[in-house]
Amino acid sequence: MALLRFAAAREVFEAFPTAHVDINTAPSDQPPIAYLRDLAKGQTPDDALAFCAYLLPRREAVWWASQCVRTLLGEPTAADESALRAAEEWVREPEEANRRRVLEIGFAANRRAASTWVALAAGWSGGAMIVSDYGGPAAPPQLTAQAAFTAIEIALGGQKDRAGLISQCVERGVRIIEG
Repeated sequence: MALLRFAAAREVFEAFPTAHVDINTAPSDQPPIAYLRDLAKGQTPDDALAFCAYLLPRREAVWWASQCVRTLLGEPTAADESALRAAEEWVREPEEANRRRVLEIGFAANRRAASTWVALAAGWSGGAMIVSDYGGPAAPPQLTAQAAFTAIEIALGGQKDRAGLISQCVERGVRIIEG
């Protein structure tokens, strides 16, 4: 498993203490993918989205969120397309100039749009969490994960078969992890 950085689900919670706030289900010593799939089938399947976002490395979390949002939106607007394209460009070329550009797009976009949160996930992947010539506070390590699963949650709003769509997103994340 090329991108699996943790041997047990509990290790994800230890690496990212905010996961305890974002995920209602208690951590376990299960292998992360088994835990992830159990979450998707459990009482709180949305926990699986948050766990997957924390489990994936930052670039892969942005890619995962972008692909899930594209699928869930069906027909993205021009603004959605701009934000998603910028985030995907950062995934392909994670240079500081691309990160700052996608962060600017995220800050200028509608905060109720799923694509905005994909852009913010990429923009908060490292470096300053604001766009400024004078620097700024560093983005905390959990912000990419939180923005990624927020994007998917927004895109899921009002969808039929929510649990099935969550399972599809989770399996997309598993495929990314497994390479």
